[in-house]
Amino acid sequence: MSSKDWIEKDYYAVLGVEKSASSDEIKKSYRKLARESHPDHNPGDPLAEERFKAVSEAYAVLGDEKKRREYDEMRSLFGSGAFRRNARGGAQPGGVPFDVSDLFGGAAGGGEGRFGGGGLGDLFGSIFTGGGGGGGGAARPRGPARGRDVETEVALDFTDAVRGVTLPLTLRSAGVCETCHGTGAKPGTQPKACPVCHGAGVTTRNQGSFSFSEPCRNCQGVGTIVEEKCPECHGSGGVTKTRTLNVRFPAGVADGQRIRLAGRGEPGERGGPAGDLFVQVKVRPDELFGRTGDDLTLTVPITFAEAVLGTDLRVPTLDGTVTLRVPAGTPSGRVLRARGKGVVRKDGRAGDLLVTLDVAVPAKLSDEARSALEAFTEHTPPAAREHLDARVRRFS
Repeated sequence: MSSKDWIEKDYYAVLGVEKSASSDEIKKSYRKLARESHPDHNPGDPLAEERFKAVSEAYAVLGDEKKRREYDEMRSLFGSGAFRRNARGGAQPGGVPFDVSDLFGGAAGGGEGRFGGGGLGDLFGSIFTGGGGGGGGAARPRGPARGRDVETEVALDFTDAVRGVTLPLTLRSAGVCETCHGTGAKPGTQPKACPVCHGAGVTTRNQGSFSFSEPCRNCQGVGTIVEEKCPECHGSGGVTKTRTLNVRFPAGVADGQRIRLAGRGEPGERGGPAGDLFVQVKVRPDELFGRTGDDLTLTVPITFAEAVLGTDLRVPTLDGTVTLRVPAGTPSGRVLRARGKGVVRKDGRAGDLLVTLDVAVPAKLSDEARSALEAFTEHTPPAAREHLDARVRRFS
């Protein structure tokens, strides 16, 4: 995207958030809008597709802290009065006649001004490329544009997330045109060097005391032009297609984790590098097991007699069973540990299975059970609550 896009487009409004919105608020709004306008949910709706592209473009800037900071600085520069309007409707910095359209105008001749050949073009170039200082080179050619990053969401079963799994992932997004192989040119032809910038991708022009270098408007900064466009992709080098990828989810992948697949996003324009694919993982809860880090958790009910007398307790794991010893006099809530029965770490070691014992209290008793319990109560010492009884007696 060009510097003009950054100045003219309000990406905060596109995502429906305030300028002070946090990264989480921006991400949440993006996901909601992307789902609503995704082409898969709106087949044959060109307006929805345009909304999806606009939302993706806005998030590509605001979702990146560095780009967001640079975007805010650029819009603040124009919005703070640093460039005031002149009689032609342009801007006038420091009393020097200047038209903001000169920043984005067509090709012109070379020459150097008092800012060493770069002028404001260098200022804008350093803002948008992350460069700084260093004096006066021309704006960098954009070259073939990098493809956009693609984000999708996958739901995994609890067991698959713990053990790891490879799943086919079907995406409907831009892909490389198979007719022209991404060049954008008609088969049998090749892109040619731009006659305006001569393949440099940038043009330089003088405007009074200033000299500007900017991406070539004739070739959009690519450095080449396509005279005979591919009939399939119409010169873009990419087409919308459905593709299936086999994605490997590593053992122990956690809920909410983001997996990056480099170069598996949208292809770049006219042979540019592809973007990345980010897969957001959602793990379905298991009916028995929970998870805390690399440890698995399990709650097991036991009877009052088992807690008092002790017992050997056989419990399930993800890949079998294990027997745990419940000591006599075990209180409700005690946690037993089965070592190595949790999530396998990257170094080959595994977490543990943490078993929480829950003493079950029956809601109803038979007459025989009640009689036996009353007899048991007569022969057992009372609960140790003398410190509580002492406080109660103060109010008696």
